[in-house]
Amino acid sequence: MSRRNVNILDRTSMPEEKKKLQIRLHLYDTDMAVNINRDDEELYRKAAKLITDTVNTYANLFKGRKSEKEILYMALVDIALRFEKTDKRNDTVPYNHILSQLTKEIEEVL
Repeated sequence: MSRRNVNILDRTSMPEEKKKLQIRLHLYDTDMAVNINRDDEELYRKAAKLITDTVNTYANLFKGRKSEKEILYMALVDIALRFEKTDKRNDTVPYNHILSQLTKEIEEVL
């Protein structure tokens, strides 16, 4: 491939590359590189902190009594449970159904 063709390809892919960012995350006792969308960097860093903090909490409580794998699974369940509770709390389907019914009744009266 000629130099000119490479430059053309590079220019067409640049906007996509600018959206991507490689960062290093510290997760408990591991550092890992991840490629992410630039807009999500703060979310990734907060997620890494949540994971580290949660695993540290369980490690402090159960170190020596549970295996590291069990501690990681406990932290995983804890975080998943938080997610499920938040997801359930933010469920708007019942409200949308009620609003649709009310709107229908109001339109029938008018």
